[in-house]
Parts: sequence; C-alpha cells; structure tokens
Amino acid sequence: MRKGCIQTSCGILSAASVVGKKEKDGPLGSCFDLHSADDRFGQRTWEKAEAEMQRLALNTAMAKGEIDQYAIEAIFAGDLLNQCVGAAYGLKDFDVPYFGLYGACSTAAEGLLLSSLLVSGGLIKRAAAVASSHFCTAERQYRSPIEYGGQRAPTAQWTVTGAGAFIVGEGQGAAALVKGVCPGIVVEKGVRDSANMGAAMAPATADTLLRFFDTTGKKPRDFDLIVTGDLGYEGGDILCELMALEGVDIRDVYNDCGMMIYNREVQDTHAGGSGCGCSAAVLATYLLPKLECGELRRILFLGTGAMMSPQSIQQGESIPAVAHLLCITSKEEKEWTLC
Repeated sequence: MRKGCIQTSCGILSAASVVGKKEKDGPLGSCFDLHSADDRFGQRTWEKAEAEMQRLALNTAMAKGEIDQYAIEAIFAGDLLNQCVGAAYGLKDFDVPYFGLYGACSTAAEGLLLSSLLVSGGLIKRAAAVASSHFCTAERQYRSPIEYGGQRAPTAQWTVTGAGAFIVGEGQGAAALVKGVCPGIVVEKGVRDSANMGAAMAPATADTLLRFFDTTGKKPRDFDLIVTGDLGYEGGDILCELMALEGVDIRDVYNDCGMMIYNREVQDTHAGGSGCGCSAAVLATYLLPKLECGELRRILFLGTGAMMSPQSIQQGESIPAVAHLLCITSKEEKEWTLC
C-alpha cells in the first residue's frame, strides 16, 4: 500500500510574516506582521532583502511567542535561490542547528512537516520552520531581469515577496495543533511550460490528497478548508477536476494561497501568487489566527512545489512536482483524531 498519513502530536506555538508592498496592498494586507515600502528592507540587493525577510520573520515569531532562540533546537529553512542562500545568510546569526531545504513553493509545508515529526517523536522539544521568496530574485534567476520587461503568459503566476516563520513545539499553549502529515511523492506528467507551474503541480497535489483520504477514511466535508500553496487559478481548477475524476469533490471547501493573497481584478498577477513566501505568509498570519480563535476548526494545508531549476528549463526538461500535506486543527479539536 502506498504510504499515506502519519499521525503527529504537536502544535504551532507562534508564527509571523513579512511581506513587500504589493502584498501589503492586497486583500490580506492588514494581517501581515511587517512590510517594506520598497521591497528592499533596507538592503543593497534583492537577495540580501530576501535574507533580511527571513531574519525578521523568525525574530518576530520568537518575540510573539516569547521564545528564546536557545529554546529552539533546529531550524528548517529554504527559499527559491540557488543553494538556498536567502535562508543561509538570513539565519546565520542564530545559534541554532540549521537544515537548508529546497521544496520550491512547498518549502514552508516541508519545514513544518519535518519539525512536526521530530517534535512528535520526542527527539526535540521545539523547532522552527522558515521560508521566503522575492519577486525580483525569482525573476532574475528563473526568467529574465525585470528591466527586460518580458511579456507574461496568462497562466504565469506572480512570485510573492514575503516570508513566514513558525515555531513548532509540544501542544500545550499552542495556537493550533498539527494532527497529522502526509509527505509528498514526486510526480511528473510531462508539463514543460515554466509559465504554467499550476498545471505541473496539480497532479502531485491530487496524489497526496487521495492518499490522505484513502489512509484516513476522511472526506472533504470533514474539513472547513482545504488550502493549497500555490497552484493559483489555473492549477486550482485542474486540481478540482482531477479530484472529481476520482469521485472526490473538494470545490465547496477549496481555496489557494496564491488566489487569496492578491486582488485579481485590481492587481495584475495573472494566475495568482506563487513562491515559498506565499503560503508561508498566508498560513502564518491569516489562517492560523482563524484556527486560534475557532473560526476554522480543521484544515488541510498542502504546500505544492514545482521542482525545476534554471538549467532544467533551458534544457527543455519536464517539471516534476511534489505536495506535502499537514492536517491542522484548532485547540478545541484536541480530542479529534485522524483514525
């Protein structure tokens, strides 16, 4: 049998987000903790600005939770830059064991998943998960410098300038509980268009969701929200169609962080937002507060990543993808189980 859900017993103790101007001007702008008026965060280069976002996000999460860095036993962090330099440079002054991750847009979920497994297994008491992306660094690395002014395809997504940080620990006093995780399997269906990452990632997301439902016996109606990050409008529609073909209708409870963070009618973001910082920021300071206050009781959070590189794109390779799932509930659902 294909592997599915792993039950966990831990909580998200605190979280914080840092975003750029475009994100601050979006529909969720009032939720984010910190923002920069010029997307540079006082730094000389875009790459240093992204590193600064990671530093600010983790510092803010620790401050909100009144948690000292020496109480954190591991940091799982990543971004879209080569060798994850945004995370490495941004978090280099923290005296905490560091694990660099590359999961593309699934990085926040991947870091939360690994943190949850370690804490639930009793190996450590607290871990941090941090992820970021920056529109200008991503454009420079994956496409062309923004000064080039290249035409964007309708299916293209806008890389979010943002970062999110989470501190995971034992459930007592947590803002929300992590009840289970479902690690993703790499899925590749022949999509080669780097301007349509939603199409590349949707099959991997469907695979993870179906495995979760198969192994737990749960149904979409058992959850207030199934949220992906970040399929955008294109990939979100494909996911709903793929699930419907398998007899699972998720449309009534489905949304996507890339669709939530921008106003499509006012902000020209085409198929919505993307990037490691998109789902990280939306979960940290929009979804988690709704869980903490009980407005949401149970959600499935899926980080979706297109595992491409500049070289693989140039060589015409197809785009493999992965989707990691976390089942997160409010504190009031502490007796609710996945089995």
